[in-house]
Formats: sequence, C-alpha cells, structure tokens
Amino acid sequence: MSQLEWIIGAAGIGAAAYTLVRNRRLAAKLKRAETLLDLSAEFHASLNKPELLSTVNEAARRLVFAEEAAVGFEEDEAVQGADGLMGRASSANVVTIPMTSRGRKLGVLQAAGKSGGTAFSRDDREALAKLAGPLALALDNAMLYEALEESVSELQHATALKERLESELQIAGSIQLSFLPTTMPSANEPFDVCALLKSAKEVGGDFYNFFKIDDDHLFFTLGDVSDKGIPAALFMAMTLSLLKGKMNPKLSPGELLEKVNDELCTDNAQLFATIVCGVLQISTGDVVLSDGGHCTPYVVKADGAVLPIKLRKGIPLGSFPEFVYYDQTIRLDRGDRLIVYTDGITEAENALQEQYTVHRLQQFLSQTSGYSSAEIIDALLMDVFMFADGAPQSDDIAVLCLMRR
Repeated sequence: MSQLEWIIGAAGIGAAAYTLVRNRRLAAKLKRAETLLDLSAEFHASLNKPELLSTVNEAARRLVFAEEAAVGFEEDEAVQGADGLMGRASSANVVTIPMTSRGRKLGVLQAAGKSGGTAFSRDDREALAKLAGPLALALDNAMLYEALEESVSELQHATALKERLESELQIAGSIQLSFLPTTMPSANEPFDVCALLKSAKEVGGDFYNFFKIDDDHLFFTLGDVSDKGIPAALFMAMTLSLLKGKMNPKLSPGELLEKVNDELCTDNAQLFATIVCGVLQISTGDVVLSDGGHCTPYVVKADGAVLPIKLRKGIPLGSFPEFVYYDQTIRLDRGDRLIVYTDGITEAENALQEQYTVHRLQQFLSQTSGYSSAEIIDALLMDVFMFADGAPQSDDIAVLCLMRR
C-alpha cells in the first residue's frame, strides 16, 4: 500500500470514528430531550404537590443518572444551608438549580451522587436546568390548586356556619317575639293601645309590653337595651320577665323599676336598658309614669296639640343598684294619645346621614288628629322610612301608642 493510500485509509477511519461519536452524542441528546418531554408531560398531568415531589428522585435518575434528588422551597431552612438539601460536602457531587415560576423564585432543585461516582457534566447541569422549569411551574400550579381547595373548604365551612347562625337567629327572633303581646285590646275597652317592634337585625334590644293588672289598671312599658343582637335580646327577655313577674297592684311604676334594677345589677349582665313604664287608671285617665333614662314621651291632645312630657330622669336599668326612681302623674282626657318610642325613630338617618330628629317627630304628631293608635304607628313608620329614602336601618325601632277613648 502506498503512503497516499494509507493516509486516505486512515482519514476514512478517523472520519468514520468521528461520525460514530457524533451520532452517539446526537442520539444521547435526542434521548435526553425525549426524556425531558416525557417528564414535563408527567409533571403537568398532576396537581398534587406530594405526588410531584415523590417523582423528583425518579426524574433525576432517568435524566442524569443521579442517585438522589430533592426540592427545597424558598421558605425551607434547608435551602439556606451550606451543603444544601443533600448534605454533601463535595460540590462536584451536588448540583443546585434555582427554580422560578411566573417571575417568582420558588426554591431549588438539587441532585446528588451520579451513578459510577463521576462528577456531573455541563450537559447534566443544563439538563437539570431544563427540568427545573416545568417542575417549578407544575409545583406552583399544584400549590395554587392546594390553596384554592383550602379556600373552597374554608368558604364551605363559613357558609355552613352562616346558614346555621341565620337559622339560630331566626329561632331567637321568634323566641324574642313570643315575649311581646300578640293581641291588641278589644274595641269595647275604654282605651286603645298598640305597639310595634322592628329590629335592625334578626334580633334586637328594643322591647314593649302591656297588660291589665286588674279591671281598672293597665300596665305598659317600652325600652331600649344598650346593645344589639343576641346579647341584647337575652337582656331584653330577662328585663321583660322581671317587669311582668314583679308588677302587682300595690307597686307604682317607680317602685317596680327599683326592684327590677336591683335584680339586673345583681346579675351583672354588663348591659343596661333605658325605659319608660306607666300605669293607666282606666276609669279616670290618670297615668302614673316613671323614667329610666329614656326618650321624652309625648301627649297628642284631641285637638292636635303636641305636648312633651318632662319626666324626672332616672338611670337606665342595670346601671347601678339602689337607685330611687320617681313617679309622675299626668291625665289623659278622652281622645288624648300618649306616644312612647325608642331613639331608633329620632336617630334614623338618610343617605346624607341626616337624622329624623325630635322636631320632625313633633311635626308628624301634630298632623295625626283623629288617628287610632295603630294608624299613628303605621303612619309614623312610613314617615321615617320615607325620610331614610332607602338608607339601611341602623337601630331597632319600637313605638307604643296609648289612647283614652
């Protein structure tokens, strides 16, 4: 063989060897690309975070022949350690790849201990970097889904609690109404009394009551507990029970308030109630009234004149014990009406936060000559709601009207 032929032959063998090596590298890259594509598809097929984390070891083994791999999240202390998640001292045996998703650093992907004891190559690091992208996005999606499931669970729990609370409040409202008189007096009685309660919520703290003590005496009361909701409703129920249980023909309204106040102070309920209570002597029209820090009542005379009743002020029930409440007597002539109300009337607000005020109440009452007790109450509520013009009711409303026929 000539030297030229030998050179040509050697060159051919070298070219063939180079082509073989190059083809093997291309095949390896193709295989790794296919593995990356398969792993990416597997990652995005799951929204379960623990399931995704359990696949990391197998993914690193398939891709770069690592013995172990792990994910460290940004909040994990292990991510900050000098040796990383694997606890390996030799940086040649550990590859750490940052993981980001949606522009936010999620944590790191670490692989350690390549099979055969060799160091990880540059291609291995590039492959792991490409693996970290879809893995980070899949984990981020899984955590978002986990947070969504938790939010949905919390919402379902909150909804169930809300429905249960609404049901309990409806029951509490029914119980509260059961403490109030449900029937008005007969048209044959020489008096006409009517009352109405409209709570701002399902239950409230305003209250009223009226009942005949004997054939010639009618007891009536109206009040306002300092709180709202269930605590106010319970205090209201206790106050009404004490008022009705202790009232008898021998007690004046002031003496009754003293007894009830002492009882409420003993219970230390940390609530109080403003109140007006009175006793009408049906045969004469004399009304004995006593005040516990409540709004000023009004008498609407038969001729339409509106007179404020300036009672001697007492303290609200439950404030402190052994307080002396005073009695004051007025007379209702035939056709006169006594109006008692809570501040939910005078302090009702419109959208501009303007209040209804006592002045508007007096103007309204001056136009009610000839109205029955029920008609006055219905018209008053309509006037208040028209003034509010759709603004939500912020306080309970109670009104009582007593007329001597």
